[in-house]
Amino acid sequence: MVGAGSYGPDILEQIVATRANVVVLDSVSPVLAEHSLVRELHQLNPAISVVMVGMEAEEAVFLRVVQAGAVGFVLKDASAIEVARTIRAVAAGEAMCPAALSLALFQWVARHKPVIPSLHLKSSLGLSRREQQLVGLIQQGLTNKEMANRLNLSEQTVKNHMHRMLRKLGAPDRLSIVEVCRNEGLNV
Repeated sequence: MVGAGSYGPDILEQIVATRANVVVLDSVSPVLAEHSLVRELHQLNPAISVVMVGMEAEEAVFLRVVQAGAVGFVLKDASAIEVARTIRAVAAGEAMCPAALSLALFQWVARHKPVIPSLHLKSSLGLSRREQQLVGLIQQGLTNKEMANRLNLSEQTVKNHMHRMLRKLGAPDRLSIVEVCRNEGLNV
């Protein structure tokens, strides 16, 4: 353990300065009700893993916290052993949540399934698997920087893919890339 503190205006800087691998946040804080602290912390340092402790078993809250970037979720009635197990697992690169909420996560993923790259599109349009992934992200309206963060790429790599896709498809702009792919059968 490298530190403990309460919420204040400079909490993000304090957390980042600790160089902690795992940050344990208590869900009782009013700031965390909107999960903005989790999102901001993850944006400042994507390498920090966040564990939320003291949560209710509400699916909507759980999904919002996961979408904000938390990878550990412990209910308020968890034992100290369960909390410690979750922290250790998250520190080892795993994600942890109560079994009761696993189904909600699987259902959410099924409803928001990512575009699966198509062999047909590779042969007909010449798009690589990575370029096909980018089509779905373009359709979502993400910027190059947001796509790079989502796919763990550099922004320049995303720009290079965009230029190649525009050239391969003869598309004048990003939105035309999506339209051409839709016309060829890519489900975006």
